[in-house]
Amino acid sequence: MKAVRIHAFGGPEVLRLEDVARPEPAADELLIQVVASGVNPVDWVVREGGNDALRAYLRLPMTLGWDAAGVVVAMGSAVTGFEIGDAVYGEPNFPGDGSYAEYCAAKASQFAHKPASLSFLEAAGVPLAGLTAWTALFEHGRLQLGQRVLIQGASGGVGSFAVQFAKAKGAYVIGTASAGNLDYLRQLGADEVLDYRSPQVEEMVRDVDVVLEASPVRDNVARVKALTALKAGGIFVSVNTDFPFDEAVQAALAQQHVTGVLSANQPRQAWLQEIAQLIDAGQVKVFISQVFPLAQVADAHRESQTWHVRGKLILQVHADDDLA
Repeated sequence: MKAVRIHAFGGPEVLRLEDVARPEPAADELLIQVVASGVNPVDWVVREGGNDALRAYLRLPMTLGWDAAGVVVAMGSAVTGFEIGDAVYGEPNFPGDGSYAEYCAAKASQFAHKPASLSFLEAAGVPLAGLTAWTALFEHGRLQLGQRVLIQGASGGVGSFAVQFAKAKGAYVIGTASAGNLDYLRQLGADEVLDYRSPQVEEMVRDVDVVLEASPVRDNVARVKALTALKAGGIFVSVNTDFPFDEAVQAALAQQHVTGVLSANQPRQAWLQEIAQLIDAGQVKVFISQVFPLAQVADAHRESQTWHVRGKLILQVHADDDLA
């Protein structure tokens, strides 16, 4: 089978399209014929050698990609709830053999049936960003009906899902983004939108229950300012797990009687199922920015690294009529 692998860490030039053996699923795994794979910032972070949170887990050579949509072609003896031919979406094993490949083997617990209303290309853009947003909002942020949430970086991959999930659960959503993306946030359903470059943005938001840091900016000074938006007992959740809270942030958390959490993605099947229900009910949309053939993966990485992508970047691995 064809797969994009790296044998050394570095720039987009280290990405190689190669012939490799098709994986065999373990007892608790599915073998998926991949139709499409999402492209996410973590992909090129790993390609460059990872960060402090990831580096210890990386082994070369490696197939990248942790967003997949495709069809089940085989399964392990312990797998239940799936059948051969099922259309599925989810996260491949990290940091195992990824989804930049014609086939990937992955734990069945990290996959669910694909939302019926989405194409494979659209579905491939959901799992990693969607589960990152879900984990942060509901597992760590404990966001509930009627609460107020401030989402920083709300127009990005994680932020876009976070806005929609929070609205679907009945929260009041305030989103920050660049001026050019404010109308996009309104389309997503945000109740208030703010230009993150405004010097008064921290003064304009008060008494929120949750602040979600979905922005790629790593700045503990900015975190201290953002904490002022929280009411006592509120929760500050960051998806930037490679960037710990410094002493100033820790002191501000204690002084303001709020909690700070670094939220790592959790690939749970039950959450993928609930996300699929929201999508099929029309409460969550998936926005595709650009689709690349697998052979143009380096171009997809370069585009991702601009940090100016609105919506998802997708690699098309198979055409629908190519499926076994």
